[in-house]
Amino acid sequence: MNQNNEKLISIMDTTLRDGEQTPGIAYTSSEKLHMARMLLTDVGVDRVEVASARVSQGELEAAVRVTDWASEAGLIDRVEMLGFCDGQRSVDWIKRAGGGVLNLLAKGSEQHCRQQLGVSPEEHIQRIIETVRYAHEQEVCVNLYLEDWSNGARDSFGYVSAIMNAVQDLDIGRILLADTLGVLSPDEVLRLVSVMTVTWSDTTFDFHGHNDYGFATANSIAAIQSGARGIHTSVNGLGERAGNTSLAEIVTAIADHTSCKTKVNERRLAAISSLVETFSGKNIAENTPILGNDVFTQTAGIHADGDAKGDLYETRLAPSRFGRERRYALGKLSGKASLDHNLEKLGINLSEANRDKVLGRIIELGDKKHNVVPEDLLMIIADVLKTPTEHVVKIDQYVINVASDRPPTATVTVSFKGHSAVATGTGDGGYDAFMTALKEAVTQHGIKVPQLADYRVRIPPGGRTEALVETLIRWGDVEEGGTFSTVGVDSDQTSAAIIATEKMLNIVAHEEARTKRVNP
Repeated sequence: MNQNNEKLISIMDTTLRDGEQTPGIAYTSSEKLHMARMLLTDVGVDRVEVASARVSQGELEAAVRVTDWASEAGLIDRVEMLGFCDGQRSVDWIKRAGGGVLNLLAKGSEQHCRQQLGVSPEEHIQRIIETVRYAHEQEVCVNLYLEDWSNGARDSFGYVSAIMNAVQDLDIGRILLADTLGVLSPDEVLRLVSVMTVTWSDTTFDFHGHNDYGFATANSIAAIQSGARGIHTSVNGLGERAGNTSLAEIVTAIADHTSCKTKVNERRLAAISSLVETFSGKNIAENTPILGNDVFTQTAGIHADGDAKGDLYETRLAPSRFGRERRYALGKLSGKASLDHNLEKLGINLSEANRDKVLGRIIELGDKKHNVVPEDLLMIIADVLKTPTEHVVKIDQYVINVASDRPPTATVTVSFKGHSAVATGTGDGGYDAFMTALKEAVTQHGIKVPQLADYRVRIPPGGRTEALVETLIRWGDVEEGGTFSTVGVDSDQTSAAIIATEKMLNIVAHEEARTKRVNP
């Protein structure tokens, strides 16, 4: 099919509403504003669902901040809010929040209608009609959720049909078909969505999937193939239980496995993923499709060799498509090709004999289950070849003082190319005070410290106080997606963090030197 004739699929992202139902997540108003703005203007989703009516005062304040911005930006018609069949209350709440689109939650299965609401289908339909009419009186547009539609379509289609027929003349924008409990298979979605789109052919349907069986992406593709014109997503697949359809996965699948397209900017998917990780505190798995740290990493040496000889292990899922880079893991499965890829990226040339020594050390560390990452390569080279010139920045000494009655302070001495710099700083914690002093010290050496994007600590099970601590720190601009990680291991958590920080300084210094060589 010619690209100009491709069907456009509308993406409605519900990270800020349904995604917030993930256990342990509660966004601030500033976080909601920042994510909504990035989703609409940077990532390019068509609509965002930002709140549930009548939840709390904080929810109202967050919604107001989003709608104030959206109104000024001319995007208010792309901001939606969930409301209920409660006559005037949800509509009035959305009006106070500055919203103009109500996603009205109706019961899509007779079981939910009778047992949860305790009313007859006729009574429920009447409440739907009353709420829709009042919304229109208040100049609020309406989409209609059919909650638990999946079970309703399977078990009580007559009930679903009665609702659909009753709302045909109500000027409803979209009917939102919710697989609320994630119970459908792709075959069932194909069949049931087809029934809806054929029976009510003049209606626009969205599919709202959940991932309880791991079918959310496949079910969304099946819905599109059956005539659905919109898909609901959340960043990183956040949502209740197993979560919602992942934004990155479905957008990529639509592009590669259907004749349809979306408006989403694929190169910004990693950036919004990192931002949501930071705000939610929920980290995605390393092997998460499209987004995980491992998915563009080749581990086996044979794969690295194949890439070097003609990109033999490339697919349409190229890292550059998503603003990322392919990485080559260093471990016991590494071969010379894996090491060569990393050395080339760092701009380092080694003799064959020295390369073999470094590779042997990497394999030795891998056999001992040490986590060897590409950022460690400079340190491994320095250790194996005894070339301290590669270790150009050194934290010679640090003193951190923490007391109960005054802010933490730190003094740091940093050497670079034979010169030392000393600085003192304070902070909210011991490491924060250390970083304040460090930034002042390395400024004297002309080194700029990147932003700290993430900080994780891992200790082995068992609770032994002498156990080694692994600290992983991610550096760089999360929103721009330009980040890298360093790892430090020590029996003391602060020392582990400082080891990781020293590795960062050497990477930055080496990259600055390489850039000057390339662009003198």
